[in-house]
Amino acid sequence: MSRTELFELLHQGLIKMNQPLDRHLEAQLIRYIELIGQWNRVFNLTAIRDLDTMVTRHLLDSLTIVPYIKGRTVLDVGTGAGLPGIPLAIVMPDHQFILLDSNQKKTRFLQQTCYQMRLKNVRVVHDRVEDYQPEQLFDVVVSRAFSTLREFLSMSEHLVKPGAQFLAMKGVYPLTELQEISKPFKVINTHQLFVPNLDAERHVVDVAYVPETETVDG
Repeated sequence: MSRTELFELLHQGLIKMNQPLDRHLEAQLIRYIELIGQWNRVFNLTAIRDLDTMVTRHLLDSLTIVPYIKGRTVLDVGTGAGLPGIPLAIVMPDHQFILLDSNQKKTRFLQQTCYQMRLKNVRVVHDRVEDYQPEQLFDVVVSRAFSTLREFLSMSEHLVKPGAQFLAMKGVYPLTELQEISKPFKVINTHQLFVPNLDAERHVVDVAYVPETETVDG
């Protein structure tokens, strides 16, 4: 698929998602998957090789959670090749993103990508989530196919402020995983996500961190 066709696929997908962007941001998104494609030849960052498939399964899929992010400081746990963190950071320049992963090859790719793309609102951290000790606690923690919901919450609990938000991206509706959630976490909502050109279910689980002294309306 030509670069012009990739732009059109992304552009039309964003319109269908009611998230139209200017051409500069679209160009940044396309540049990002082009870098994945280049590094993939050596580093095996993602099983997806075709850029047109990356538009759907990496870019549009990541951007489906934009309407649900409530805080300004966002941690992407187990970010891998930078998903969903880098697409989110590109379209949300007023937010601060930390991309966390324990795979050194992937964090090297992310550091180089942020440098080449001049992403000033992104910092890359090479660490395990359970070992990471940030300078400041986060408003929001996101994950995409990282672990079970219960593991994601328990391993990330020490990284967030009271009242913080967790957004866990899932495929099919995670009924069993939802039943395992207990205090100090509270499921606020589970949203079905629409990804244009993707014939598969997508959901995001919105969870609040509610220590005993905090209350969150649901």
